[in-house]
Amino acid sequence: MRLLITGICGFVGSTLAKAFLEADPQIEITGIDNFIRPGSETNRPALEALGIKVIKGDIRFAADVDALPKTDWTIDAAANPSVLAGVDGATTPRDTIDHNLGGTINLIEACRRNRSGFILLSTSRVYSIAALAALPVTLRDKALVPTPGDPVNGLSEQGVAEDFSTAAPVSLYGATKLASEALALEYGSAFDFPVFINRCGVLAGAGQFGRADQGIFSYWINSHLRRRPLTYLGFGGSGAQVRDCLHPRDLLPVLKAQMAAPKVPDGDRIVNLGGGIASAFSL
Repeated sequence: MRLLITGICGFVGSTLAKAFLEADPQIEITGIDNFIRPGSETNRPALEALGIKVIKGDIRFAADVDALPKTDWTIDAAANPSVLAGVDGATTPRDTIDHNLGGTINLIEACRRNRSGFILLSTSRVYSIAALAALPVTLRDKALVPTPGDPVNGLSEQGVAEDFSTAAPVSLYGATKLASEALALEYGSAFDFPVFINRCGVLAGAGQFGRADQGIFSYWINSHLRRRPLTYLGFGGSGAQVRDCLHPRDLLPVLKAQMAAPKVPDGDRIVNLGGGIASAFSL
């Protein structure tokens, strides 16, 4: 099988590339990365030493995508991952849209022409901020948990499900990913190639750089180790907010199953992927 991974020198992309190759040494992996994120270039030598072809390019530019070799599947792991993207002053809204939506459009266009499969690594940030903030919660053992009572569509003791509200606002970042999801699914339906959407929660593990845009786990641990000031924000300022974490390697069984069975009902093409209650922690 021939596989293309975008953002291959990022934490998720590089981890998945190594995991795929370990699971199947015969797989041919090509990756593209623009190396604009500090630290990403350090992953390139190790990937190339494994026989993975790493191409310097930018999925925002159609010419760069069109020049890539034809593959059987594309895993889109390239994005500006910060929920503050486009509103924090570090990037413009247009930058975020170009990265997270424009790049996806170029990739699904290539999949349409090549009739290859497409898997988007999306985000739990597509869920409605207002609906999430309105959920009744109770403090239990220093952690907020849903308050028992009238059922809320898309919410259970296990957390938020795929049918939870995605009504705006979801953040500019979340909106670009939600739009990417819709376009990818439409392309797959209209042009008959397999598309899967994996809404990932916080992906964490060794190899991250401990920046805020890589998720609360690596950022919090990195700050603690370096004795940097830590402040609880929101939810009463007590640190009771809860997230679960998942290592990118744990995505591999799902990705392999999706590639092995591309003909599934449309309702099964969007999946929430996280660590679940067993790996959920409050700050």
